[in-house]
Amino acid sequence: QHVEVPVPTPSNSEVLLKLEAISLNPVDWKTQKGMLRPLFPRKFPFTPTTDVTGEVVEVGPGVKNFKPGDKVVAMLSHLVGGGLSEYAVAKENVTVPRPPEVSAADAASLPVAALTAHMALTQSAEVKLDGSGPCKNILITAASGGVGHYAVQLAKLGNTHVTATCGARNIELVKNLGADEVLDYKTPEGAALKSPSGKLYDAVIHCAPAFPWSVFEPNLSEKGKVVDITPGPSAMWTFAIKKLTFSKKKLVPLLLIPKGENLKYLVDLVKEGKIKTIIDSKHSLSKAEDAWSKSIEGHATGKIIVEP
Repeated sequence: QHVEVPVPTPSNSEVLLKLEAISLNPVDWKTQKGMLRPLFPRKFPFTPTTDVTGEVVEVGPGVKNFKPGDKVVAMLSHLVGGGLSEYAVAKENVTVPRPPEVSAADAASLPVAALTAHMALTQSAEVKLDGSGPCKNILITAASGGVGHYAVQLAKLGNTHVTATCGARNIELVKNLGADEVLDYKTPEGAALKSPSGKLYDAVIHCAPAFPWSVFEPNLSEKGKVVDITPGPSAMWTFAIKKLTFSKKKLVPLLLIPKGENLKYLVDLVKEGKIKTIIDSKHSLSKAEDAWSKSIEGHATGKIIVEP
């Protein structure tokens, strides 16, 4: 429901933003439905979403790097949310400048989705985004979604061969993002995650709903990893079993740890034209429920944006 609430006041290390664009992530509606309890939210009523761009209108006394009038992109805390609004407060350490070359919508799309893709590739899959190191075979599932479309582009900055899965209507799009081979997830080959060129995967960036381990296992290289960005109970069970049995093939649950320096790096990549944001749709704040239901359906191509 839409309600009038007071404009928040920034505390010591926070900035108050007048918002220009907000992007939705699946974690937002999962929080609202209580699926992430006891972690999030801290309490209801709760204003959801975390990924925002806007203009700084006020700064807390401890803020050093921003002043009123600055254009920024920020990630709010999942504990307190606050993004689906006209104003929000953000911590200075996860707020970075938005250069004029990067649109408000493109920047608002980055925090959760691009940071997740970046962390999965650089930390879990150990891909070097400067192109150094040995070539790795990477599979990215749900490659036309929010995280997936960034993961394809970031992976191709490294020395990688990228296989991707998506729906038939997005195959050309995912090829254009840089994927070397693309599978329609509804075909037998796509459902089995089989590389058309017969490659075994050194890492899978798994952005789709849960798959049984038995589907991944035969497609992995000797020390292959599955990085699960939304690990459920079965994924955590597989993770534990693989640990206990000292298996060389591993499932790695990912918990995003947002860092301002990584967000700045991603904003700079957009500015330089090295990655781009695919926008599924834009909605006004007064029609936020349309954006919300589109996110819950789970078939968005790229990112869903709300504009106050």
